[in-house]
Amino acid sequence: MDRIKAYIIAALLLVVSAVAMAQSDKNAEQVKPEDMQVDMDSPTFVPMVKVGKVLVDGDSIQYVELNNVYVYPTLNFKNAKQRAAFNRLVYNVKKVLPIAKEVNRIIIETYEYLQTLPNKKARDEHLKRVEQDIMEQYKPRMKKLTYSQGKLLIKLVYRECNSSAYELIKAIISPVRAGFYQAFAWTFGASLTKKYKPETTDRLTERVVLMVEAGQL
Repeated sequence: MDRIKAYIIAALLLVVSAVAMAQSDKNAEQVKPEDMQVDMDSPTFVPMVKVGKVLVDGDSIQYVELNNVYVYPTLNFKNAKQRAAFNRLVYNVKKVLPIAKEVNRIIIETYEYLQTLPNKKARDEHLKRVEQDIMEQYKPRMKKLTYSQGKLLIKLVYRECNSSAYELIKAIISPVRAGFYQAFAWTFGASLTKKYKPETTDRLTERVVLMVEAGQL
């Protein structure tokens, strides 16, 4: 499973690095916050309602399971700049969180399919095809992201896969390739060693992610 993660994340990170290069032009960051309106009535993830039955003392009782609902203290912004920064964070999370979740889905689906292949040669060939498909599918999408969105995507991939991309590549593929990817990302101000810290530095991002997942944003 770790080997599969390494291949897939490595491929995706190559594309993220391409984002950094494509968006290195400072003009890419000059997007006015007022042009990034957050549509509170159009959640990224639609809330789901699950209806089921449970047997209690011989009786079948129906139940309804709803999404989690998160309640946080109201944010108090000191000025319009802080409010704009928060709106931009919400906008960026809604933009890249679906991609990070797709990465996790690809990992699971690829792992399950590999179990049906007869030998290592067939599995390695399939992994190469997966890596190529990811590059072809995601590169056009990634080029539309801003530099900040590319950096956020690296963190959210870590959140979804629960592992540092650099550590995976170094341990499973090779230290040389891990160093190459890291050096390339570092050139554009990014880092593959960055960890997602929902309790500290990424606390506000985690709040936004949870509310987006619950359909509250």
